[in-house]
Amino acid sequence: MPQKKLTVNRSSFAHRLWYAICHPERVPGYMRRAGRDAWLRIRSRDHVSYYRAVMKSDTARNPESAVGSKSHQGWLHLGAVQFDYLVKHGLRPEDRMLEIGCGNLRAGWRFIEYLEPGNYYGIDISPDILFVAQDTVVKQKLQDKLPRLTPVRDLTFSFLPDKYFRVVHAHSVFSHSPLSVIDECLANVGRIMTHDGWFDFTYDRTEHEEHQVLREDFYYRTETLVALAEKHGLKAEPMEDWERLKHGQSKMRVTHATPAPDA
Repeated sequence: MPQKKLTVNRSSFAHRLWYAICHPERVPGYMRRAGRDAWLRIRSRDHVSYYRAVMKSDTARNPESAVGSKSHQGWLHLGAVQFDYLVKHGLRPEDRMLEIGCGNLRAGWRFIEYLEPGNYYGIDISPDILFVAQDTVVKQKLQDKLPRLTPVRDLTFSFLPDKYFRVVHAHSVFSHSPLSVIDECLANVGRIMTHDGWFDFTYDRTEHEEHQVLREDFYYRTETLVALAEKHGLKAEPMEDWERLKHGQSKMRVTHATPAPDA
């Protein structure tokens, strides 16, 4: 099945001018966000600290909007879509799962409920959104499931054990990450995956020039990410059935290029 419609270069002057003409009511909001983001970039030493500041600001306004949901119903729906997809594709209750960028547990609370106690690990660069994630655990009465929710400074996973997770998941993380952050993740995720483990991630896809908008939204070619995975001894394959869900992003599954039984 063909992948979804390709994106245009949203950073180009022509696209921004066209968008402003077609949607004049959105220009003030865009200018406010551009000013806010410019100020946060000046005050931040790197992309992770910058995006942590973005999340702090967005979470203070609306935690569900901060993770990309325009309404509570949309928050519930997208969480269910992620959960159903992973269960359909092999997630089992006995699996140990790591969710990168778990946010306020839009999908995470469903994973926690489904998995055996202690098997869900959620990490995020934003302590502020993790405070809201704790509230979600309480609201859903999932304390007995013993989820681990941990703030991180990077994606090296240095505090996690070797060959521990069968399932690693990242939704709308790489769509907000420069290539250096994705490279860091792919360089280290293989160490923490079991020999039969897999890592699903979404990304914003383009077949034109790779670009970013406001250092918040990043667009990559599929072959760029496949090659990056191969560089680190991993195999990446597009998940074409995800496209039928019309979420708006593409998805890949990463596995060990040469699986071998654990020693």
